[in-house]
Amino acid sequence: MAVPLFNLTPDMTVSRLCLGTMTFGEQNSLPQSFQLLDKAFDSGINFFDSAEMYPVPQRAETQGRSEEYLGRWIRCRNIPRDRIVLATKVSGPSGQMTWIRNGPESLDAWNIAQALDDSLLRLQTDYIDLYQLHWPDRYVPMFGETEYDPTRAFSSVSFEEQLTALDKAITSGKIRYIGLSNETPYGLMKFLHVAEGLSVNHSIVSVQNSYNLLCRNFDSGMAECCHHERISLLAYSPLAMGILSGKYLSLAGSPADGRLNLFKGRYAEGESRYNLSNVIIRKATELYFSIAKRYGVHPVSLAIGTTRFCSLTF
Repeated sequence: MAVPLFNLTPDMTVSRLCLGTMTFGEQNSLPQSFQLLDKAFDSGINFFDSAEMYPVPQRAETQGRSEEYLGRWIRCRNIPRDRIVLATKVSGPSGQMTWIRNGPESLDAWNIAQALDDSLLRLQTDYIDLYQLHWPDRYVPMFGETEYDPTRAFSSVSFEEQLTALDKAITSGKIRYIGLSNETPYGLMKFLHVAEGLSVNHSIVSVQNSYNLLCRNFDSGMAECCHHERISLLAYSPLAMGILSGKYLSLAGSPADGRLNLFKGRYAEGESRYNLSNVIIRKATELYFSIAKRYGVHPVSLAIGTTRFCSLTF
């Protein structure tokens, strides 16, 4: 069955399933990455997502490989550029990835421009279809955190400066559309409000946030914002980092090459948000697994199918 298509914008049609490349260059070798990309493309997927910081777990020696592998695949397979939709992301302030522009330190105009040019080189392309802010420049609870702590707020780059830098990139032809990621309802609405005040012609078209049967934060405030503002959710981690596949519940023991085992202690999000030692998380996972078994549906199909019903899915 062909993967359904969706108009992310009037002139940008994407497959409802998007292949994320977060593991390319760390967990997946170059040949493995090519096999996955070939399978996805041959199955009708035309939408591919990456980020300048990938692969994860992140380290200086591998940073940028995911984009590089994706770019090499496009060139090696001689795929016409207009047959695929490329999305990637600029990293927000971290302080932990000193090998990326000393932190990175911020999402100011210089950092956005530098990151974009570097991504274009690694992807071996003249333009990026969807360029996303990987996480906000300001403090927000994310990657498994749920409660806002006002004492952790810090001075951040203005929404105006970020939007102006992105609008400049669109005007120069380097990117087509803007997306947000790991964003909050406040952040989304603030960006849209500022864009209107700046008379920016190119506004936000998508938000890439975590969304799956174990993480439904989007369903509260963000869902209402996206509905009224016609912003598409790009749902990442539809399998809850593999938890919803059922493989970590196996009586024979979870697979040694499973991501949460292979990189134990290095996936903060997975080990907080999707920790099976949490009674509620384990019980919910077991119940979803039993529902899939009852109706003869693979747990992966159940998880992705449910997520796809609400959004695009990574």
